[in-house]
Amino acid sequence: MSLNLIDLIKGQLGPALVSQSASQLGESESGISKAISGLLPAVIGGLANNANDPRVLDAITGASSSGLLGNLLGGTSSSPVISTLLSSIFGDKLSGLVNSIASFAGISNNSSSSLLNLVTGATVGSIGKYAADHNLDKSGISSLLSDQKGIVSTLLPAGLSLASLNLGDWAKGYKFDNDQDAIRQPSHEEPKVEVTRSTAPNGTFPERNKDNGGSIWKWLLPLLLLIAAAYFLWKQCEKKETTTTMTSTDSANTSADTATAVVPTNTAGSGMSANTRVDENIDLNGTALHGYKGGLEDQMIAFLKSDGYKNAADDAVLKDKWYDFDHVNFKTGSGNQLEAGSEGQLQNLVAILKAYPDAKIKIGGYTDKTGNEAVNLKISKERAAFIKDWLGKQGVGAQVLDAEGYGSQFAKVDAKASDAERATDRKMSVRFAK
Repeated sequence: MSLNLIDLIKGQLGPALVSQSASQLGESESGISKAISGLLPAVIGGLANNANDPRVLDAITGASSSGLLGNLLGGTSSSPVISTLLSSIFGDKLSGLVNSIASFAGISNNSSSSLLNLVTGATVGSIGKYAADHNLDKSGISSLLSDQKGIVSTLLPAGLSLASLNLGDWAKGYKFDNDQDAIRQPSHEEPKVEVTRSTAPNGTFPERNKDNGGSIWKWLLPLLLLIAAAYFLWKQCEKKETTTTMTSTDSANTSADTATAVVPTNTAGSGMSANTRVDENIDLNGTALHGYKGGLEDQMIAFLKSDGYKNAADDAVLKDKWYDFDHVNFKTGSGNQLEAGSEGQLQNLVAILKAYPDAKIKIGGYTDKTGNEAVNLKISKERAAFIKDWLGKQGVGAQVLDAEGYGSQFAKVDAKASDAERATDRKMSVRFAK
């Protein structure tokens, strides 16, 4: 079975990156997500159609050392490697692709172009990493890309066809059978009229059965209208879908600092839910940090400005005030691999600690109730330690007193609940410490 490259790449384009891209480009998260869903198969198709092109193979083999995956939001838009690669695989069809995706997703052409660079960087970087990890040479990479030709027809999202991408003859080599099935042009041949001799008496013609030509439409036309109405309603519902991300809330933050398993309340929060978050610049003593009203940065800065930390007599006063990261996520099952876009909020935390050098913090990691508890505990500890080490490399290590993982010890959602419900238990948190 051929490797589906979308499965390889989608980890780089998770909810955190979608959210940050939406904020950076001034678009809705649903529009960004929809655009990525259309761009990703188009980029994979372009690479597969040029699987033997030396420029494509050079870009992929050099991706592992170029740092593309570590800076998707900041580095891909100005990368000459990405620009050259896109020109190579799409040629004069590039602008048509950008315009079509913009129209499909309801975003601006500029945003569509930026996302095309981002998706291309994630694709090339992921394939390059896979090739390096599996010791694939250029021939192996070429074979991997060529294998996508047989499955690329299944990758386009509903509502987007090859014809609508304005790519012309670009994809003749693919098996886009679904597009041919969806668009059937009527025949322009004149109907053949067969003349027969009448057997009616007195030279008259028998009366034609008026239902022969119209009976089929009596049931087919209403059926077609019903299908069209159902499709319209489905598309309207699809537009309302938003990408779910882990958010900071005021209730049910947990602490493992006491043997009695006290369930603390994040009293520093604003009480805003994930559905009412307001994207804005958070003021840090005159410096603007990009975050959410009521999010981690907003809460921590408000607490520090109120002299809450300075006036805290000891650690017991601070231990129940935990702040959940809004956009720091790890790849599934990994204790040391951040999802793309996660470093932005960690950089914000570094800025806060540098602005308040007397402040000390503690990092906590949590999982949901699914899986083996020993594994959950191990992963949560690794993640907390990873963030502590990461902060140390940014020059604020002395302010991070401890990092602990609690596994599912304080998880509240049942293991049989939906993944979306259990996501509230999978988080990384931070609190002030003395």
